[in-house]
Amino acid sequence: MDKANLEFNKNEDLNKQQWDAVKAKLNRIAEGGGAKAAAKQKEKGKMLARERIDYLRDKNSQWIEIGAFAGYEMYEEQGGCPAGGVVAGIGYISKRQCVIVANDATVKAGAWFPISGKKNLRAQEIAMENRLPIIYLVDSAGVFLPMQDEIFPDKEHFGRIFRNNAVMSSMGITQIAAVMGSCVAGGAYLPIMSDEALIVEGTGSIFLAGSYLVKAAVGEDIDNETLGGAATHSEISGVIDDKFPDDKSCLDRIKYLLDKIGKYEEAGFDRVKPAKPLKNENEIFGLLPLERNKPYATIEIIERLVDNSEFEQYKEVYGKTIICGWGRIDGWAVGIVANNREITKAKKPGNSSEMQFGGVIYSDSADKAARFIMNCNQKKIPLVFLQDVTGFMVGSRSEHGGIIKDGAKMVNAMANSTVPKFTIVIGNSYGAGNYAMCGKAYDPRLIVAWPSAKIAVMGGEQAAKVLLQIEAMSLQSKGEIITPEAEKALLDKITQRYESQTTPFYAAARLWVDAIIHPLDTRQWISMGIEAANHAPVAKYNVGVIQT
Repeated sequence: MDKANLEFNKNEDLNKQQWDAVKAKLNRIAEGGGAKAAAKQKEKGKMLARERIDYLRDKNSQWIEIGAFAGYEMYEEQGGCPAGGVVAGIGYISKRQCVIVANDATVKAGAWFPISGKKNLRAQEIAMENRLPIIYLVDSAGVFLPMQDEIFPDKEHFGRIFRNNAVMSSMGITQIAAVMGSCVAGGAYLPIMSDEALIVEGTGSIFLAGSYLVKAAVGEDIDNETLGGAATHSEISGVIDDKFPDDKSCLDRIKYLLDKIGKYEEAGFDRVKPAKPLKNENEIFGLLPLERNKPYATIEIIERLVDNSEFEQYKEVYGKTIICGWGRIDGWAVGIVANNREITKAKKPGNSSEMQFGGVIYSDSADKAARFIMNCNQKKIPLVFLQDVTGFMVGSRSEHGGIIKDGAKMVNAMANSTVPKFTIVIGNSYGAGNYAMCGKAYDPRLIVAWPSAKIAVMGGEQAAKVLLQIEAMSLQSKGEIITPEAEKALLDKITQRYESQTTPFYAAARLWVDAIIHPLDTRQWISMGIEAANHAPVAKYNVGVIQT
């Protein structure tokens, strides 16, 4: 076997092992608060959060889960918070694409941690951007009080959810809430600010203050069911639209309601009959090197993502460190902007040329990408960004050549883009390169990472050396002498800490990305994302000010 085949096989094995590690973690997360907590829910006659979603969705339909890693390893002192105590995603109910949000009562009785609020806001953001109906399956004890200061008062804390309820209502976006467990205090507003509010008898309850607090506040003796149960709110207060004897009958009503919703104006993105890539998709694992600084042919990855492996490049021989071009993914027309990881030669005036490093954005590639993004906006073609970027080129030659100006052109065009953007982090995502290639701060409709992703302000080795210099200077200013052995130990400690913060798990835990996905699921995520975006008309494109 030749060296190339050995390298391919090694990459394939290691990349598949990385996905196996992701899958193992996802399986544990799916267990929620564990078997004991699940059994308690079953004793009450309740379905679990994921069971409710599975029953609600159309059989054999597609489903993409948002934020499964939310809160991962973030709340160990509090006993953990798998998936942020909330299951959320995009699926199909009565053949209509919807956002579904379900509290997981096996995780701290469905209490809201700071990341729970962030995840719920992300689900609402997806519904608003794409004008998708949103379904809330409510079963929560309210705010996790030991951390109330991190979830209660700020702009992007718990209260923002109710503001979004009101905004979505004014936008005509259907919201249906099913109260299937506790719905306490401020959380009681969510179902009542929805268009339809349903409740399950015996398990569902809504009140601003529970019986214990009522006793303490006003001295009234009353049980929770009389205070805010199904009969009270459907027969006396009129807060609830209808009550149901069990979870399944309540979920059946949601299916019935969604079956009746009319259609709205669409964006009109182009789609033809889908086709699989002609090149073997499974070869992605062997083509992608595990060493993040190693060059590879990005075009080979693209040709295993697009229909029929057909991809037409834009300005192929100019600005080679970014590949731009058109193709189709699951039938949808897309414009792709991808960091080229091959080492290339750039033409210079005369007959000379210079080497350009793969994954680095140079002036010519930034200029090319900006023009391509504008072209896609004019033609109403959704954009897909494939990130494997170490940043913009630095040094006197780049600065004198106006790299900042050309980089600003690209960022301006990308930030002002009105066609939907989708970002796949397949490798490095460092510094300003993350921004220019449509990182989370630039409103991609969906942003996901492959297990091979690394997200940070710079690479671990460079960052660790910078941090070491700062630490060493601090110690020296205190009169301490650093031996070579101590310096190496300090460097190793800094490197380990920094590298742990660049993993896709760290990013997904904080919702910097919506999910860590199997590379072969990339087409599904992009296709379902464009289908969702097609529900919302595209605003007129206005690129803003770009210096020439």
